[in-house]
Amino acid sequence: MLSAKSLFTEILDNDDSFRLFCSIAASGESQGGWENARIAALVPESERDLAPKITRHGADEDKHGRIFNALMKKRGLEPAPVPPETDYTMLLEQHGIGLAHDKLKADQPLTVRDIVTYLAHSRVTEQRASEQMELLRKHFADHPELGRAVKMISSDEDNHLAYCHEELLRFARAGHGRDIQRILRECALAEIRVYRDVSLAVMAHMGRILGWS
Repeated sequence: MLSAKSLFTEILDNDDSFRLFCSIAASGESQGGWENARIAALVPESERDLAPKITRHGADEDKHGRIFNALMKKRGLEPAPVPPETDYTMLLEQHGIGLAHDKLKADQPLTVRDIVTYLAHSRVTEQRASEQMELLRKHFADHPELGRAVKMISSDEDNHLAYCHEELLRFARAGHGRDIQRILRECALAEIRVYRDVSLAVMAHMGRILGWS
């Protein structure tokens, strides 16, 4: 009987599908690490207390990318090219989710509105990451190859979600509540579409590798 566990098990047991899975995950995490590092560097003076939290978030994302690369290396695998249609972080940016990379590459301080936008967007994407890792944790926490990594990343994603939520509540109390509600709604609607399209694309690639069709 088809289940989430049996599907993931088939992907993990095949080197080619495992390589693609880890490559997609590592790419997304590394991109998130860079984005958070740049945001931390550009936080406006009035919100400098946030910088260490954002820096830690970025460092965690970098760590996750290294973990997925290490899992491939342990099997003697090299990272695979990430098909553009499976690149969740790139597609999110194209749909206006997150701060534009042109802004992050500049040396101009961000505004408080930028930080509110970043936190609202992160609240949506970290919710998705937390739920995905919880699913993997449910089925593979005791897996000899993946268990330790899954539990560590899942815990980190829960922490990221919590801090984004707490900071948004702080900004809401400071008078940004309506902006936060609007951005959360816009972001959530866009993220759902991106996640659907990426999920279908990933499964199509996995299906070709594993001969599902």
